[in-house]
Amino acid sequence: MIVEPEEGKTLNFIEQIIEEEIAAGKNGGKVHTRFPPEPNGYLHIGHATSICLNFGLAAKYNGACNLRFDDTNPSKEDVEFTDAIQEDIKWLGFQWDGPVRYASDYFQQLYDWAEQMILEGKAYVDDQTAEEISAGRKTITEPGVNSPYRDRSVEENLDLFRRMKNGEFPEGSRVLRAKIDMAAANMLMRDPIMYRIIYCSHHRTGDRWCIYPMYDFTHGQSDYLEGITHSICTLEFEIHRPLYNWFLDQLTTTEYRPRQIEFARRNLNYTVMSKRRLLELVQKKYVSGWDDPRMPTICGLRRRGYTPESIRMFAEKVGVARREIVVDMALLEYCVREHLNKTAPRVMAVLDPVKVVIDNYPEGETEYMEIENNPEDVNAGVRKVAFARELFIERDDFMEDAPKKFFRLTPGQEVRLKGAYIIKCTGVDKDAGGNITLIHCTYDPETRGGNFEGRKVKGTIHWVSASEGKQVQVRLYENIVDEEKGVYNEEDGSINVNPHSLTVIDNCYVEPELMNAAKEEKFQFVRNGYFCVDIKDSEAGKPVFNRIVSLKSSFKLPK
Repeated sequence: MIVEPEEGKTLNFIEQIIEEEIAAGKNGGKVHTRFPPEPNGYLHIGHATSICLNFGLAAKYNGACNLRFDDTNPSKEDVEFTDAIQEDIKWLGFQWDGPVRYASDYFQQLYDWAEQMILEGKAYVDDQTAEEISAGRKTITEPGVNSPYRDRSVEENLDLFRRMKNGEFPEGSRVLRAKIDMAAANMLMRDPIMYRIIYCSHHRTGDRWCIYPMYDFTHGQSDYLEGITHSICTLEFEIHRPLYNWFLDQLTTTEYRPRQIEFARRNLNYTVMSKRRLLELVQKKYVSGWDDPRMPTICGLRRRGYTPESIRMFAEKVGVARREIVVDMALLEYCVREHLNKTAPRVMAVLDPVKVVIDNYPEGETEYMEIENNPEDVNAGVRKVAFARELFIERDDFMEDAPKKFFRLTPGQEVRLKGAYIIKCTGVDKDAGGNITLIHCTYDPETRGGNFEGRKVKGTIHWVSASEGKQVQVRLYENIVDEEKGVYNEEDGSINVNPHSLTVIDNCYVEPELMNAAKEEKFQFVRNGYFCVDIKDSEAGKPVFNRIVSLKSSFKLPK
């Protein structure tokens, strides 16, 4: 089925290819994609866009998308990662077709195919070291030289390969190579390695195997066995495509054939995307773990408070292209603001409190003000917020000696308390160091709920009742990378870590109802930003709030 593009929206080049193939009846008009991560770490925002692409194409064309773990290197893989990846995909809102698949499901078939290639004279066992093999390939400007073991007999190769499988040789002593062309312009076609010896227990197959297939021998064949029609890869695999097709040519017997299509990687500015570099942040304890809210991992973004909807929106707006692009992280922030603006309830929280006493307000009295929960949602309703003589406001919302256009609280000037009254500052109390400890005000009882017709009050500030408000911890996050210095240090290549990437504030006051907020629940703290209840460190009746993003940004969506 071909889906007409939305009005004003053109097809990307991958969709164009797919629709041309559907129209031509290739592979019976089916669309079957896959997401094939290696289970050697946690997924990040780059993987998220790939997930959205593969699952999105399958959904658009009424097809299917597999989840397959490329588990061919047991020394770096762990069930911890397979579990985390599955959780990430589900959280993003996708479900793979059928059971979870593994490259290790096909180890026997791959081995059988390797023997077939030996019998056909298309593969041989090489005793050279990794360094010797690399040297023999030469350079792009000169042809490689044949291995001294390239012309072994079929019988000898088969015997040696079986003995490799049986564990008779030391790790690294022998490999199985495809016999293609040592003079090929594409270096990957110069007799690529198909199997190597690794003595390491596999997280699924245990110690059954001590030889493991290489990516290039595994990937295309796994696609073929699963009925994949479109193998979507990033651009660095373009050079692998001739080898992908060569192996398929040697081993497949049907008209059906998967097709590899490459798109350019999306690089994010001021962001660490390498698994190795992310591991460095974890190991050196710059962050608390893979799910630290400053990490670009999917689990880190989730803990920070990003929503699946916002990440899917981000992936859609980034799109796909044939050339590499650098994406501003501000686009991701824009997407989460767009989503939360429509869905997150508004509440009041004071992050840096200073006390206000309304001297002419009745002592011991408490009123309950009706305040709308979300002006963007007509069905969100209202809530009642306690108002009393003593309140907390933001320290930044008061200035004793204010400039002319300071439209917040200052001596002799009126300001509106959101949803409540107009107040006027009449004086302040200070400690011995000259720091303001208390702000004295008066209120106008006729201005309740915003009734101030004819009054020129330009400023509105938020507040929390001093008696009813509850103290909580709030965590403010900035980019883990120092944006002024760039991602990496020019001298030693280390990550330029931002020393101010995390600010913990313990003296914050929130509306009392927030003490019952559920983990991952999201709110807009009026005038302060969007916040999320931390999924890990929050306890019942003791929430910890992570700032997701601030309210405003200079970022504008490209037209």
